[in-house]
Amino acid sequence: MCLIAFAWRVHPRWRLVLVGNRDEFHARPTAPLASWDEAPEVHAGRDLEAGGTWAGLAAHGRVGVITNVRDLTADHSGLSRGLLVADYLSSNVSAATHAGELLATAKDYRPFNLLTFDQDHAYYLGNHPEARQQEVMPGVHGLSNADFNAPWPKTRALVGKLEHWVRSADESIDTLFDMVSDQGRWADDLLPDTGIGIERERFLSSAFIVGEHYGTRASTVILVDYDDAATIIERRFGPNGIPEGETRFDLAAI
Repeated sequence: MCLIAFAWRVHPRWRLVLVGNRDEFHARPTAPLASWDEAPEVHAGRDLEAGGTWAGLAAHGRVGVITNVRDLTADHSGLSRGLLVADYLSSNVSAATHAGELLATAKDYRPFNLLTFDQDHAYYLGNHPEARQQEVMPGVHGLSNADFNAPWPKTRALVGKLEHWVRSADESIDTLFDMVSDQGRWADDLLPDTGIGIERERFLSSAFIVGEHYGTRASTVILVDYDDAATIIERRFGPNGIPEGETRFDLAAI
């Protein structure tokens, strides 16, 4: 993923409400959201180039999502970060145990921001500029290609919209998808400077990125209630933001 907002243990019905966009080159081979053959309890899309995933849901309300880190000075030669989500979702390790164990090997992966959720806990883990982890407290939070709760304008805007959704008791999933469909760009003086140049910063400043070769490939909504019943919905897009389909899985409480 490249833009995420989530509400953790603050909604009366949902333990977790998560919405986000995956931005990627359109030429990168990708499989849509599905139940994985080798791990039927995992429901996620698949990066067919490296084998991992950017977001997924497993039994008992286990959720994992990841973003990369936009820093041209970082070392991007490590292991694929998408494997971290796949490994977590296909295991039975608690989020707390996983967070502690990952610290020892986090440096081996390309720069990442990882969120993991189970029945009891949520954790943020990152490895740039150094490995670190923290438990996520109840609230509404955001994650982008910078850091946990970094104040990028599109991240702050998405968090604000999700906060309003939680307060208003709106149950509309379409409203959640509307939050990440905004194609409006931000003023230059509000944009981060990540070393890619102002034209690229402008292009990447919208929540939903439209381009012929690079852009938002998928928008995802994940909902988990307090009894572990869960839903994951993926809407896919091709070059220039053309819709390419939708997939949904509903998991009953176990």
